[in-house]
Parts: sequence; structure tokens; C-alpha cells
Amino acid sequence: MQSTGTEHRRTPERRRDTLERLGAERDVWVSTAHPERGPHQVPLWFLWDGAAVWMCTGATSVTARNVRAEPRVRLALPDTFDVVLLQGEAECFPDREVPPDAAEAFAGKFGWDPRAEEGSFLYVRVVPKTVLAWRGEPELRGRVIMRDGTWLG
Repeated sequence: MQSTGTEHRRTPERRRDTLERLGAERDVWVSTAHPERGPHQVPLWFLWDGAAVWMCTGATSVTARNVRAEPRVRLALPDTFDVVLLQGEAECFPDREVPPDAAEAFAGKFGWDPRAEEGSFLYVRVVPKTVLAWRGEPELRGRVIMRDGTWLG
């Protein structure tokens, strides 16, 4: 995985690099919006299971309230040069109803199991419908690497 340089990558290379980063990164910026209160953005830990992004937040957090009211979200990996943006719809799972394999994988990655906490948590699953990836201006053209839930190239 390379995070500097301006060599133009083809779509298969962008896809490979994006999948590698999704498996390795820890944090993702989550952008939500409430129909009446507007946008909200927050970083959360995430797990990539090969098909979806899993995150966890307090059940009463702004993020939880927003995705319940408006499930469309945008996710961004935290690098402003090696950009990866994902768009999709959030599916919510209260901590007592999350699929066990997802919760165990999340706990295994971070050494923290929200299900064991006193407060209530909400697991949020996002299957990307669109993914964009680019490194600097030379890669702006062709930055869409997933459209309508299908990887390109």
C-alpha cells in the first residue's frame, strides 16, 4: 500500500489498494444528516468484513439518531491525499441483536466489546453502493471504482 506519489493507477489497482486499506485501517469519518438538524460528522472505529463496514456508537448518540431518521451515509478514510469515500445506507442493530460473528470480529479487532458495557450501543452496518478512490489530481478522472454496489474493472 502506497500513500504518496502521483502515479496514475488503473481501476483494478485502485480496488486492490482500497480493499487493503479497508482491511487495515482503524478509523473512518462518518457523515450523517438529520432531515431537520442538518449534517453531522464524527470519526468511529470500523471493521470491514469483506462486504460491509461495521461501526458501533452509543445508542443515543447524534450519529445513531441521524441514521435512524436518514440512513444514507458517506464514509471517508482519514487520508486527504489517498482518498477513499464510500456511500451507502446504514442498517442498525441494537447491541443485543447484532449478528454474533460481526460483534465478535469487532471486539477482536479493537479489544473492546460494546455488548459488555453498561450503556446501550448501536452497531451500524453499511454496504457500500458507491466507492470513489483517488490519489491527488492525476487520479480524479476514473475515481469511481464501485457503482450501484458492483466493483468496476
